[in-house]
Amino acid sequence: VSAEEWVRMYKAMVSQQEMDTIFYGSQRQGRVSFYMTATGEEAIHIGSAAALAFDDPVYAQYREAGVIMWRGFTKQQFADQCFSNVRDLGKGRQMPIHVGSSEHHFHTISSPLSTQIPQAVGAAYALKQEGRDNVAMCFFGEGAASEGDFHAALNFAGTLEVPIVFFCRNNGYAISTPTHEQYRGDGIASRAVGYGMHAIRVDGNDMAAVYAATKAARELAISNSCPVLIEAMTYRVGHHSTSDDSSRYRSIDEIKKWKEDVDPISRFRNYLEKEGLWSQDEDTQLRSDERLEVLKALEAAETAGKPSLEEMFTDVFDEKPAHLVEQEEAMLAHIAKYPDKY
Repeated sequence: VSAEEWVRMYKAMVSQQEMDTIFYGSQRQGRVSFYMTATGEEAIHIGSAAALAFDDPVYAQYREAGVIMWRGFTKQQFADQCFSNVRDLGKGRQMPIHVGSSEHHFHTISSPLSTQIPQAVGAAYALKQEGRDNVAMCFFGEGAASEGDFHAALNFAGTLEVPIVFFCRNNGYAISTPTHEQYRGDGIASRAVGYGMHAIRVDGNDMAAVYAATKAARELAISNSCPVLIEAMTYRVGHHSTSDDSSRYRSIDEIKKWKEDVDPISRFRNYLEKEGLWSQDEDTQLRSDERLEVLKALEAAETAGKPSLEEMFTDVFDEKPAHLVEQEEAMLAHIAKYPDKY
């Protein structure tokens, strides 16, 4: 990896952090309804994304905004999605930060846990059938690994011998449930052997290590047409979401210790500075520029119009079936009858 690429990866982590900080604040101001940050886990998203091919299909959970950001999804596109405006690719049908983009080979995020894991295996099977030199990349948290879909998916992946990388973010908590209450075995990586697949456990707060692990896993999955499981050990510094108050189940001292000791952004910045690749002045300017870009995106998204109500009934069927036509007509008639309410 070149020095320029390391710097680009660091800038991407800072970009994600600044966006999270401002978007989180906008939710607290009542401007958007919901948000989820990736504070403390930035190295996982950028390090893994940089090791993938652009056209490797990604199936994410809901904390991998940095992955699609690395692929070119802009802050304006994030803001448009969070405000569900007319430019939102999902046409206002999804919760905030549940992004997706066919252009970026990033499948739309779904709130229910683990649904993406068997879907990713199906995509990997298609890649194998087509003979493509790609892997399906599937992200999930350690809490999602307690779902039945996780086990079914890993068994399918093992028996079908498909090129897929399962990437588990073990960040210490499944919402409020700590890992010591989730399992009795040795984390998630130890489960791989039961499904006949390779596994790698990596320091998720070391971006260079995450990059190396993902690159190796991808190469192995393609060359052997086999699944590989990565478990990245990290810590969720922020709340689970804006609907959560993590101080109810963990101490402020615990959060402070992790943030001070192993923050991935500070850690990588120290490396760049020691190598003479970065400076305090550059960091100050970068953060100022990033904040300004996010604020401009928010302002533009907030003032944009909303998708038409008719979009509620499109994009599912090629030809709208009778029951949807009936529902649409009923809705429009209702609005016409009570225009002052809408």
